[in-house]
Amino acid sequence: MSTVHTAVVVGNPKPASRTLTAALHLHRELVDREPDLVVDVATLGAGLVDWTDATIDALVAEVGRADLVVVACPTYKATYTGLLKLFLDRFAAGQLRGVAVPLMLGGGPAHALAPEHGLVPLLSHLGAVVPGSALYVLDKQYDDPAAYADWLARSRPVVEKLLRSDA
Repeated sequence: MSTVHTAVVVGNPKPASRTLTAALHLHRELVDREPDLVVDVATLGAGLVDWTDATIDALVAEVGRADLVVVACPTYKATYTGLLKLFLDRFAAGQLRGVAVPLMLGGGPAHALAPEHGLVPLLSHLGAVVPGSALYVLDKQYDDPAAYADWLARSRPVVEKLLRSDA
């Protein structure tokens, strides 16, 4: 699967966060390599709110062309972060052309449906194919491979099939 172009987008307000670590782990498990592009949105600065910023436009275009995008953020108020929304607001409907895997971390099981109710419809609206269910991981288990194992067993074959059909 080395011919696919991949990206990781992380909307945690803290740069180099546990969410980034979790997203990179999930990406490696899905395609057995590092992503071609990592967008840690917290590092983008004021350009994120400048709709004429060429750097942000270039990142949006590159993410939009990716065959696989892991989109990750912590759960804030039962949904994704405003920071992630600022970045995703830059995409036109239909601009994400590949497979998107939503990942959210949260403090407890009460918010386990947050990625299904928030990120899945948004990523689908932006044009991505979202295979199966989104992934919710308790933040205290972000570095435990077992927290991803069941989801990966169900979803990895679907992601692989979609990526093969796109390549």
